[in-house]
Amino acid sequence: MRTIAALFLLFLTLAVGYLAYHMGSEFAAPAPREVGAAPPDLNAQPVAFAGLKGWFVSAGAGAPCVLLLHGMRADRRIMVERARLLRHAGYSSLLFDFQAHGESPGEQITFGYLESENARSATAFMRSDLGCTDLAAIGISMGGAAALLGQGPLEVDALVLESVYPTIEETVGNHLNILLNSRYGALLTPLLTLQLKPRLGVDPRGLQPIDKIGDFKGPVLIAGGTIDRETTIAETERLFAAANGPKEFWRVAGAAHVDLLNFAPGPYRAKLLDFLARHLRVPQAAGAGT
Repeated sequence: MRTIAALFLLFLTLAVGYLAYHMGSEFAAPAPREVGAAPPDLNAQPVAFAGLKGWFVSAGAGAPCVLLLHGMRADRRIMVERARLLRHAGYSSLLFDFQAHGESPGEQITFGYLESENARSATAFMRSDLGCTDLAAIGISMGGAAALLGQGPLEVDALVLESVYPTIEETVGNHLNILLNSRYGALLTPLLTLQLKPRLGVDPRGLQPIDKIGDFKGPVLIAGGTIDRETTIAETERLFAAANGPKEFWRVAGAAHVDLLNFAPGPYRAKLLDFLARHLRVPQAAGAGT
């Protein structure tokens, strides 16, 4: 009987280990895809920097600029509506594909670690090559984490963080609960986070946006959906509490882990443009309705 029990325990351990390894592979797998040409009405200029592919949307010489950072397993196209909104309000913008996403090369997604280097390269490119002196950034989910991680928060004048996870353990646990349709799925979290260092070369301690946000001293707008299961509203509130600079919180009623612009276009436009107008130089085209 003891032999049977021991064999069963060994089988169960191997099965759980295999499942965790497979999940880790799926989570970190690259998400390449052909992006194609930018929508004609965007008047976007194709750009490349640090091996990454993107589009620059100009609102005219000297316009203030906004860096747009997409979420995990997405690409620059999900930021097109924001680029349109910003250009109409007089802001130029850069939208690009993170490494291992879209048309940018990369072997594995790193949950904001290597992506933070991409974001830093993008800000340097905008300042040196695109002439952006007044610069803000908008980061969605992993894109927001990338704005905080690595060497520290991006050196921008204002920051918008949408649905950004506070710790890697919490976001992995939330995803496991959803994937396994069980509130106990998060119990497998250590089996995935322990894979980060040997498989990706990423220390889990380097994937804690909540530990970095206090280093950003500029104004920050933090937004989250009240029914988001991937980054809960309580987690978003904790991230907000850890911010040290001038800060604002937007609780988006009824929103899950979705594109907040598409979910609440009117309130989003008003909230974002008011925030940018107060913390960046007001663009000449602002309020022109073009």
